[in-house]
Amino acid sequence: MKSDIVDRIVIALVVGTLALPGLVLAAEGQQGVQEEQKRAKDEKQQQRKDQQQLERTQRKSEQEQKQQEHRVQQERKQQEQKQKQDQQQLERSQRESEQYQKELRARQQQQQERIERQSQQIQQERAQQQRQDQIQQQRQQQRLSQQQQQQRIREQQKLVAQYRQHLEQEERLAREHAARLQQQKRMAQYRFQEEYLERLRQQQIYLRDHRFDYDNDPYFYSAPIYRYNRGGKYYQTNEYGARTLRQAVRYGYEEGFRAGKADRDDRWRGGSYKDSYAYRDANYGYNGYYVNRTDYNHYFREGFRRGYEDGYNSRYRYGRNDNGNYSILDNIMSQILGFQNLR
Repeated sequence: MKSDIVDRIVIALVVGTLALPGLVLAAEGQQGVQEEQKRAKDEKQQQRKDQQQLERTQRKSEQEQKQQEHRVQQERKQQEQKQKQDQQQLERSQRESEQYQKELRARQQQQQERIERQSQQIQQERAQQQRQDQIQQQRQQQRLSQQQQQQRIREQQKLVAQYRQHLEQEERLAREHAARLQQQKRMAQYRFQEEYLERLRQQQIYLRDHRFDYDNDPYFYSAPIYRYNRGGKYYQTNEYGARTLRQAVRYGYEEGFRAGKADRDDRWRGGSYKDSYAYRDANYGYNGYYVNRTDYNHYFREGFRRGYEDGYNSRYRYGRNDNGNYSILDNIMSQILGFQNLR
């Protein structure tokens, strides 16, 4: 029996010894399976991550592509809009240019008609002056002496030479003032000044080409018959000088009315009649004869100031409108000049 027990123990030891490697192999096999499963699981997770990253990259790429397409569309739209605006601006500029040319032709026509009317008026005035001269010569019993007449002629020639020099200097000032009007976009006032300057140029041409007959002009031997007060001092003149001063007031009112109307058309509120080049120049209608330029300028500006107020306020307080011809009222002119008869 003891022998059986020993045999069993020996058998058990042999069997255990034989089974131990199998158990070890089984354990190792189970561990390998688990590691394989873990690797497979990790690979699946990595694949999912890679897939998600790929999807995010694709979505981002699609989003960026959409944004790029949107920017391209916006830029194209802006470019088309700019081209459209440029085309509209070009068309507006063309229309404005055509309108300006049309208005310019109309103004030139009006100016030509006005010049013709003025020429007719001057001829009528000359004819009337000749009749008045005849009457005045009959009325005047006193004539200046030959010495006084020659003195007056020499003074007159000196004044004419000074006036011609003054006109040449004014050209530069006129250009500067015109440029300032363009910068201020006062186009109506700019057109008025250009028309005023054109009238001055015609006046200069007449003065340059006209030969004055000093010896036979009655102004130089006619005695004074009026006196007037300017700046607190009294001055004397004959009928020819008085007629020139009346013309200064009349032309001043007419030019002032146009200047005021131009500022009203421009809706300009930054200046006054003193800002006008025509007011500062005050030489339109003056040919250098019969009166001192200072006197002519003074009375031109007196008429201009009143004409500007009427033109700017669209009223006729100091003058009247006769088919586009603006003229100062006779009683206002008399108040401005204040002539007193010496006889």
